[in-house]
Amino acid sequence: MITKITSVVVALLGIALLLMGGQLLFAGGSPFYALMAIGLLITAFLLFRNKRSALSLYAVLMWITLAWIIWEVGFDKWQWIPRGDLFGVIGLWLALPWTVRALTHNERRFHPFLGTTVAVMILLVAGLSFYDPIPEKGTISNPRVASEAAVAGNDWTAYGGTTNGLRFSSLKQITNQNVKDLEVAWTYHTGDVRQDGDASEYTFEATPLKANGMLYFCTPHNEVHALDPETGAVKWKHVPEKDRSNLQQHQTCRGVSYFDSAAAGAETAPAEPALCRKRIFNATTDAKLVALDADTGKFCADFGNNGVVDLHANMGEVRPHALMQTAAPLVAGNLVIVGGSVMDNGFNSGNPSGVIRAYDAVTGRLVWNFDPATPENTQPIAADKNYPYDTPVAWGTLSADMKNGLVYVPFGNASPDELGIERDANSNTEKFRDALVALDLKTGAFKWRYQSSNHDLWDRDNPSQPSLLDIDYQGNKQPVVVLPTKTGNLFVLNRLTGEPVYPVNQVPVSTEGGVPGEKFAPTQPVSSLNFIPQPLTEKSMWGITPFDQMACRLDFKNLRYDGNPWTPATEKGAIVFPGNIGVFNWGSVAIDPERQLLIASPVRLAYKYTLIKRTPETATARTFTKDGDPYWNENFHGDYAIHIQQLASSLGIPCIAPPWGRMVGVDLKTGKTEWLRRVGTTKNLNTSFLPGRFPIGFPMGMVAHGGPLVTAGDVVFHGATADNFFRVYDSSTGELLWQTELSAGAQATPSSFMGKDGKQYVVIAAGGHGSLGTKAGDSVVAFRLK
Repeated sequence: MITKITSVVVALLGIALLLMGGQLLFAGGSPFYALMAIGLLITAFLLFRNKRSALSLYAVLMWITLAWIIWEVGFDKWQWIPRGDLFGVIGLWLALPWTVRALTHNERRFHPFLGTTVAVMILLVAGLSFYDPIPEKGTISNPRVASEAAVAGNDWTAYGGTTNGLRFSSLKQITNQNVKDLEVAWTYHTGDVRQDGDASEYTFEATPLKANGMLYFCTPHNEVHALDPETGAVKWKHVPEKDRSNLQQHQTCRGVSYFDSAAAGAETAPAEPALCRKRIFNATTDAKLVALDADTGKFCADFGNNGVVDLHANMGEVRPHALMQTAAPLVAGNLVIVGGSVMDNGFNSGNPSGVIRAYDAVTGRLVWNFDPATPENTQPIAADKNYPYDTPVAWGTLSADMKNGLVYVPFGNASPDELGIERDANSNTEKFRDALVALDLKTGAFKWRYQSSNHDLWDRDNPSQPSLLDIDYQGNKQPVVVLPTKTGNLFVLNRLTGEPVYPVNQVPVSTEGGVPGEKFAPTQPVSSLNFIPQPLTEKSMWGITPFDQMACRLDFKNLRYDGNPWTPATEKGAIVFPGNIGVFNWGSVAIDPERQLLIASPVRLAYKYTLIKRTPETATARTFTKDGDPYWNENFHGDYAIHIQQLASSLGIPCIAPPWGRMVGVDLKTGKTEWLRRVGTTKNLNTSFLPGRFPIGFPMGMVAHGGPLVTAGDVVFHGATADNFFRVYDSSTGELLWQTELSAGAQATPSSFMGKDGKQYVVIAAGGHGSLGTKAGDSVVAFRLK
């Protein structure tokens, strides 16, 4: 009876495998699964006939499978899973004593050929658990020397530590020798949690500031909280009225900014000397710039209109939720400078301007404005005029070189991001897409630009805050700005001239196909320092079973993919790798300027871009998925709507093999990546194939959405991964030194400061990320040594 049941199961699996394997074969894919299906069907037939030869045949099939696996993917254990798990389980079942006895009529309990084969396979898999081909071991041995860069010390007064955006702390009480003794100092709950009606993109991504003897941060609903840095006790809270709307594209606030009028040498003194000499600025998701007294949390009445500047001013008609702020404003000298964010791909035209505006930090008076459409007009706009629509936006945090009086603006694309049919190639708007732009701090006058993508049709915004320092590249000391990009480039430019310091090549890319009327740039820039993922092949496809892997292989064969990150989107669908989440995003990188080393956490995820033709009849009609959910990227009144989805199996598992998240250490003196490792595990992963969250932490390397912090203690602090863990690594080698599990996802960037108790603290927000599906929460957690 056991052989009959087994034969039926094997036959059913063989039929299913033959159906999908046949489709893959006819699509030009691997013939292995179709051939293996035939082997399974023959095995099932022999089992049904009670032939012991079924065991020998299956042993042969297992050796063929092993040889094929090694030929396709070498000895990467994670890639062995979909190729061998099902066949291994079948082999194990057939090798068990009761199956062997049934087929040998109780003559033996062990089949020498199959039993030995299964034993060898088990030993191989066990051995592979100790081997990982991905990590690259090395050491950054640069000595620590004094740097001229302004860096964070006892306080953390700006989003990136200082206006240089390095995410580096000169504190070194916590070191790679004693970090194992870290403990939780305090935990604070904001009480601001997602409720019905809130945006799905609800994220707690704030980096806390330490200034004025307090800790300051914002919540997704733009509440501002001030805490005692050593205890987490509340000093004050600013809680604005909440406008909950699931039409809001982003409900997040990544940080607030601090201003001290005395330290800045403000030309205008506060109207009331006792009030608002020190200020907290918050740029909100409903496009307001708010100034609060850093001591009390009350509005600074002399700033703008009773403490508020409405950023809708001079924008013309703005559709609901079309204009927002998600990044911390830049405080540089006596100015507070903001860019902005717009609703991507909502409408084909009439999208708010990407103007950069600088306000007097005391009065709120507009000092200068820089709009990409009219870069020469930086004088404050007249009250009765409007900025041009549809210009590139800079939604990330800006940086400033205070010594040389320059502001660095990482412009992105202009909506719609994936269509260029109506663009004017000779316009100023086109020239400033995806461009890092240097402006005069005092006047906003244009100094130089560097374009990180040519004619962007893939949503390749510059999302990261630029980082400023001096490096000794190949023995030549230069002032540089480092720009991480979604494509995976790290452009290292002279920050005074915009000229590349690390070599950049213009590589030929696809220029044909796409949709009618679309044009493509013939080349794209590739920096010598980059983490652009290796091109995909059919062998790159992944899954947890042969069936979802075959589905991914079929997608790979049926979708357009030109083997580079600049594959044109089509109506039939195209693979864009990396996709719009990018290799680098708003978390940016961390740089130790004293050792000239860079720490980054590049991401590897592929996406499917599908253009949906609009007609005059469907110009304003919503488009829906097969499940009845509306697409976000509607592009009303445009030529096409845009459907963007992760390239994943029906189980929700990425089609590309892990690692999806890595951490790297780069020696900036040479431009060489000295070490690379996986980051994050599968624990707490939100899965569609299991109820609840995945309970086991397999160290595959997970997406890390958030940035690292590096310190003079030669350690890297990093949350950001999808498993809710907070970890510390050795900055010289990448070795994992310490970790702890938090109550929610820490999709944020930590900061560090010295408490008045003489102890170094590290603090991180743990509130989860709506789109990534990490566990939600409202915690801010501080750590110190025992």
